[in-house]
Order: sequence, then C-alpha cells, then structure tokens
Amino acid sequence: MLVMPGRRTSTMELLAVEAAGRGMSVRAAEEPGLAGPAYWYGGPVVGARLAGRLGFALLEPADGWLAELPEEFTGRQVRMGTIADAWAIDQPTFVKPPRDKSFPADVYTDGSRLPSALDPATPVLLSAVVTFAAEYRLFLLDGRIATASRYAVFGRLDPRPLGTDRADRATAAQITEFADRLAAAAGHALPSAVVVDVGQLLDPYRPGHRWAVVEANMAWFSHAYAADPARMLDVVLRAAGPREHVRPRDLAFERH
Repeated sequence: MLVMPGRRTSTMELLAVEAAGRGMSVRAAEEPGLAGPAYWYGGPVVGARLAGRLGFALLEPADGWLAELPEEFTGRQVRMGTIADAWAIDQPTFVKPPRDKSFPADVYTDGSRLPSALDPATPVLLSAVVTFAAEYRLFLLDGRIATASRYAVFGRLDPRPLGTDRADRATAAQITEFADRLAAAAGHALPSAVVVDVGQLLDPYRPGHRWAVVEANMAWFSHAYAADPARMLDVVLRAAGPREHVRPRDLAFERH
C-alpha cells in the first residue's frame, strides 16, 4: 500500500499511476481505518504522524551532511549553524533549513530579513552565495543514479530529462562521474535511497564550470521534475517503506 496526501501534486499522480501498475493499493492519508504495512510519499509532518501507526520508516540525510562535505564537492564554504547564527549575518548569505521548510531558502542580505518567531536553536545551513548555471536532481539508490532530471537553469525552473540528446549525454556522463566520486567519498553518510541535487557552478576565477552539490533531500518528499517515475518510485519505496525492511546501514538515517 502506497499512502500519500489526498490533495495530490503532479509527482504524486505520476507515482500513483506507477504504483497501481505494480498492483499496489494507493490510499489517501486522510482515509479512516488505514493499517500497515505501508509506504509513504508526502510531507514530513503528516509522514511522521502516520509512521508509527502504519509501520513505515522515513529515511533522510543528516542535517549537517552538506556542511561536512569537502569543498571539492561543495565548491563553496558551507557551515551548519542555528537561526540565531543566521540572525547575526551582516553580508549576503544563502540560508536554508536543512530538511523542513520552516522558512524560504534564499539569499538574505542580512539577518534582519529572516523570520524572528523561530526557535533560536532551529538548525540552518549557511553558505557563500554562488551561481549555478544549471541544476539537476539525482535519485540515488545504493550510491548509483536510478534516474535524474534537470530542474533549473540560472535559478529558473526548466525541467528536462537527462541524456536526451548528444550534448546532454555528455553532461550526463559528467554528472555520473561526479556522483560516483561523491558516493565513494561520502556515500556512507547518506541513506541508501536519497535525492542529491547537483549543479554547474560558475567560478569567475576559473574558465568553464565545475560540478558541485547543491543539497541532499528526502526521496519521499522530492519533486520528480522530468525524472522517470518508475525508477523514482524504486527510490521512494526504499526511502519510506516498512520498518522491518530497513537495512542495518540505514537505521541511523531514520527520522524520529
């Protein structure tokens, strides 16, 4: 059984069709009498509330994963802090919540522009301001790309399947090589089913571009863009499935 909110997004509709084609029952979270075992695709608040009753485990990357990556993979300085740290910034900084959407991820010119009602201990990621020429979403399963999609060009939404023409196939090869190096260096610090966004980072001091990690996200709460829904579903089912199926290496990544 795949459970998701009754008010569905385009990604939910794609996953529902694919799940039904595999013989799975697709149910709305609001339905009375739901009972596990179940899989989940949807938001973290409702997912956490249903996880115990329906017996699924939500796998997610650690808050500080990006900040702990070598600059070889981030291409910029990234640090873990709190919203109190963010309130104190006095120069343009990209600030985002590492998991939940408690406030918009954006470049803040100073701390006064951030929400003032949050708990000062709320974790945040703070990074130098950079320009990504293009950004891609990678659905990773056991450290390998199951499916991927471009989702933005210079910050504007522009989804496109990866590897659809000759030039794009060259990009796909570069992304695969970067993802393989990333998995070898830091894959042990990610759940076996996860989403990692990467981008072409423009560097004014170096010609061309370099690949860098944008962020890591929960597969069970990530938009598909133009990724293959069948392969995406494979990742989602591993990332938010029955607790008894969780692999030992993934136990440390269960959301509590």
